[in-house]
Amino acid sequence: MSDVTPSDLQQILSENRHPDSMTIDCQSTFDILKTINIADKTVPNVIAEILPVITQAVDLIVSQLSAGGRLIYIGAGTSGRLGILDAVECRPTFSVDDELVQGIIAGGEQALTNAVEGAEDNRAAAQHDLAHIQFSRHDVLVGIAASGRTPYVIGALNYAKQIHAQTISISCNPNGTINTLADINICAAVGPEILTGSTRMKAGTAQKLILNMLSTASMIKLGKTYTNLMVDVNASNEKLKARAQRIVIEATGCDINTAKTTLISTHYRAKTAILCILADIDASRATDLLAQHEGYLRRALANV
Repeated sequence: MSDVTPSDLQQILSENRHPDSMTIDCQSTFDILKTINIADKTVPNVIAEILPVITQAVDLIVSQLSAGGRLIYIGAGTSGRLGILDAVECRPTFSVDDELVQGIIAGGEQALTNAVEGAEDNRAAAQHDLAHIQFSRHDVLVGIAASGRTPYVIGALNYAKQIHAQTISISCNPNGTINTLADINICAAVGPEILTGSTRMKAGTAQKLILNMLSTASMIKLGKTYTNLMVDVNASNEKLKARAQRIVIEATGCDINTAKTTLISTHYRAKTAILCILADIDASRATDLLAQHEGYLRRALANV
């Protein structure tokens, strides 16, 4: 744990003052919103410039997951919450095991809804939290910190490095410490916030967009989609069952009754139902074919 001084913060891009919001406290409600909106529009352009390095990160994640590893996000505060948000959405969206994509936040579960004093400054806690989930060299760690210098995240990346695990960093500060610790460094330099230092704003938006890309592109590469359809959706409630029906209809052109009947025969596994209809085979044969082709629907269809 180390003291942070005002001069330290001055060196962090996201802690600088935004020139366009110096009089924001005097603006009308509409103008405040317009100022925020104009600043937010710059975020996608910054991410467009770093797509090559995000590509490297996705390919690394796919490689590790294909070999039996896991994807672990770790961060403090907003960064940690965004990692957990992305992780928990993978199960219903892609029907992956709860353990495959995980999010860890400094301070534990209580930090999701409450500030936990000093949690982000505890490097040792990060090692303890990773050890608790039996993090290994087969996994890939994504350390998330807008400032790039959060001690908890630094501790996590150092531990991962010690056990020879693959690492990725996501920051919004070109001078961030974590940028030099990770195997792949994703730095979205979105600049000062409209409210100085409030990195839940542009920095948080950038992190969310990057995390969306990492998980979604990785799952696409792992065969969790067919065209742009979520064919591995976990139909765990009525809304998701309706979504599964629509996915089957969109993929095959069948009618609603055929979609429902086939989904029932496949225990509401949309991917299997689609293969049944397109290849004109039963659920058992479709299940076997998908297993032979590691869940890739296109491969299974090409080898019926």
